[in-house]
Amino acid sequence: MATRRDDSPLSRALLLLELVQNNPGITAEQLGDRLRVSDRAARRYVAVLREAGVPIESVRGPYGGYRVGRGLRLPPLMFTATEALGLVMAVLDGHHPINDSDSPVGSAVRKIIRALPEPVAAPAETVRRLIATAPDRAAVRPDLDTTAALVRACEDGHRILLEYGDPSRTWKTRVDPWAVVVRHGRWYLLCWSHDSDAVRTLRVDRVIRIESLPETFSPPDDLDPVRTLEDHLHQGWSFRVEVIIDTGVEVARMWIPGGFGRCEPIDQDHTRLTATTDEPDWYAAQLTMLPVDYHIIDSPELAAATEKIGHRLLRAVAD
Repeated sequence: MATRRDDSPLSRALLLLELVQNNPGITAEQLGDRLRVSDRAARRYVAVLREAGVPIESVRGPYGGYRVGRGLRLPPLMFTATEALGLVMAVLDGHHPINDSDSPVGSAVRKIIRALPEPVAAPAETVRRLIATAPDRAAVRPDLDTTAALVRACEDGHRILLEYGDPSRTWKTRVDPWAVVVRHGRWYLLCWSHDSDAVRTLRVDRVIRIESLPETFSPPDDLDPVRTLEDHLHQGWSFRVEVIIDTGVEVARMWIPGGFGRCEPIDQDHTRLTATTDEPDWYAAQLTMLPVDYHIIDSPELAAATEKIGHRLLRAVAD
């Protein structure tokens, strides 16, 4: 059921305040268009806010407009029912435990819904309670404080010393943190490694400790974090991979996911796949899904893993 729109001067003034907060530099004409009033009425609502002590500043000229000045105590958040529902659905898309009040995300969602008016909160609360989501087994959520610290380091442009690793081994490395990238449920730090003298992609969930160093840096001006991550996910690991795939490069790229390796054409019927991996058994299993023949070149660990899979498959059909 639709709710009646409140067209009172106070309601319009609060909507105008929200528009100014979200769009610094917005003009009276633009405010009027968004509120469906004249620009003269928009200026009157600005005056109402100023009389109430809200510091709305104005700048003249072609690049001028209204913005909120310093010292404003922000009013409560205002959501529409669609915005509230969209937030809940976005959390569910990320496979977060939305009904677990002990988790930071679940607790935050419940607080937001409790603060909303009942007509706005009702659809979001219904979805929160009744929608079930299957767990994303590939997703790995890093520590929140670690993630925040890495993002700050990227923003500040400070080199950092990382303690990094997994349960089997850990090591320290000095890196320039360029960006934090989320890819298929996993969080990565894209960085320049001073120990390897190369671009590296590190799993954020494997960062154990962070120490800020005095040196500063600037990332490449033309940096595309997602593309750079895809190009370097397959580099810097222990075992070499080289595979010749019996199909053209365009078809090969349809089957080889981003980050799995670099596909380069040999001729119109053959493609070279190159990469590195720490998990030859896993890599070999992924290659068996290719719908065309392939040949492993100068990659002994991958060849051994593939041979092991082949024997197991033959045993499965031996009878």
